[in-house]
Amino acid sequence: MTTPLTTRFLRQIAASGPITLAEYMATCLGHPEHGYYSTRDPLGRAGDFITAPEISQMFGELIGLCLAQCWLDQGAPDPVALIELGPGRGTLMADILRATRGVAGFHAAARVHLVETSPTLRAVQAQTLAGHDPVWHDTVDSLPAMPLLVVANEFFDALPIRQFERDPGGWRERLVGIQDGALALGLADAAPLAALDHRLEDTDPGDLVETCAPATAIAAMLGARIAQHGGTALLIDYGDWRSLGDTFQAMADHAPTDPFAAPGTADLTAHVDFEALARAASPAQHTRLTSQGVFLERLGITDRARALAKALRGDALETHISAHRRLTHPDEMGSLFKVLGLYGPNQSPPPGLSA
Repeated sequence: MTTPLTTRFLRQIAASGPITLAEYMATCLGHPEHGYYSTRDPLGRAGDFITAPEISQMFGELIGLCLAQCWLDQGAPDPVALIELGPGRGTLMADILRATRGVAGFHAAARVHLVETSPTLRAVQAQTLAGHDPVWHDTVDSLPAMPLLVVANEFFDALPIRQFERDPGGWRERLVGIQDGALALGLADAAPLAALDHRLEDTDPGDLVETCAPATAIAAMLGARIAQHGGTALLIDYGDWRSLGDTFQAMADHAPTDPFAAPGTADLTAHVDFEALARAASPAQHTRLTSQGVFLERLGITDRARALAKALRGDALETHISAHRRLTHPDEMGSLFKVLGLYGPNQSPPPGLSA
């Protein structure tokens, strides 16, 4: 399928040569006229994927109570910025705010801030969070200078990556070029790369490593703000402690698809390198990387599920049981998704996580 971005890429590459995978991803997802996130609401059963907040209210409720406890543990600062990066439809933030209504003083102190670039999703978020006066930001750079309570759920996986293949002569970057008239990946010439010197000891020729400069820049900004002003960040995504292998993928209509077949019409993602985020966030402290299932169980999701189940019958009960399993079971999202917490010096790790 030829899309407007297909034509744009073919012309650009023909004129100037292959482009990085990061440039390709950024354009496909963020082009103001033809980009994936600029033109649609991708969430839910009618979209291309479903995130944890859309599966069950329990996810957002437990995240909210976790952040509220962090706020209490840090002396209940007033004001405090309650922030979500990539807030989708606003479902997660709405659940956070509903679950924390009973925490004395929290709503009076909290200022809701959303980092979102999509005009389509901003409009949905405004409806979902009506009455809470959210402030929108294009980037984390404009977040306020105050204590931060941050949640980023399936945010970092959509940031543009670059891929490098280990070679006896250094590293060969995977670039998007043209093959037989269509967009396709190829390899640049081998060259040393100082930024990946630390990966020479745990990789072999032929191994592939992914890097994400936007992700580490955002982690560095959050870490600096938290170290200076206090606060906590919960980074929740699929990935692992260290990048190894090709994880670049495209999803459309809840199924994998060719990422180069119809640019701008599919969600493009890659697994998150949590080690890189943790290193970049210094001088803020980071927790151990913990599976989502273990994190939610520590926060009490099974007790919450049992309490909600008492009022349910029939199909509603079956859906509820299925949602609990999907969020926590190792064969579902429980092991694939991980949680990394950031917190300030001389503070305690967030509930559900350990130092």
